[in-house]
Amino acid sequence: MKRPEQMTLIISIVERGGGGKLVKLYTKEQVFTHIRCEGQGTATSEILDILGLGGTEKDIIISFATRAAAGRLLGRLDDELRSAVPGRGIAFTVPLTAISNLIAAYIGLKTKPDSEEADSMDNQQKNSMLLVTVNQGFTDAVMDTARKAGVRGGTIIRGRWVGDESFAQSYGITTLQAEKEIIFMVVPSDIRNRVMEDVTRLHGLRTEAGAMVSSIAVEQLVHLG
Repeated sequence: MKRPEQMTLIISIVERGGGGKLVKLYTKEQVFTHIRCEGQGTATSEILDILGLGGTEKDIIISFATRAAAGRLLGRLDDELRSAVPGRGIAFTVPLTAISNLIAAYIGLKTKPDSEEADSMDNQQKNSMLLVTVNQGFTDAVMDTARKAGVRGGTIIRGRWVGDESFAQSYGITTLQAEKEIIFMVVPSDIRNRVMEDVTRLHGLRTEAGAMVSSIAVEQLVHLG
């Protein structure tokens, strides 16, 4: 029996309006299933002026692919497909430990077989994705701390806390607000621990910011545009 191909999640962040074009490009490159959502960048207006960017609004594309197809795609995005990318941004992959059988079967059926295994593990220890969930209104303070530790920027999406309230009561947390902002930051792994420690120390669950910090390994990373 053929061993199922390992699946990978591709997360792409581009300027608002570029997500649709990116999906079409990815579909041509054997990556077929996508979730699209909106976010906001953390860059200041001064940085945007220097970079020549029009605003901080972002399109976030979450795509599912085989590990081989994801490796091919990011390799081409870093080379001959770079000029086809709609605007500046970033794309990176994180490994999946499991996925729905139907999605895996569909992706496997649609993806052309490749005899070459994607060589993406070289980057696994070079970068990490930090997820910081923080009370609404405290993102700027968290990003100031992160930048001092070496982070260049991040992307924000908004959400709500819908977990068990007894979690906060059990640990004496009084700042667990319902309205949340989730910050995605891709950082070099050699500064990951410092960033997590500084954010937790200054903005953790027992502060007004109420930040919760987690880390996910990144396999491949390319800068777009």
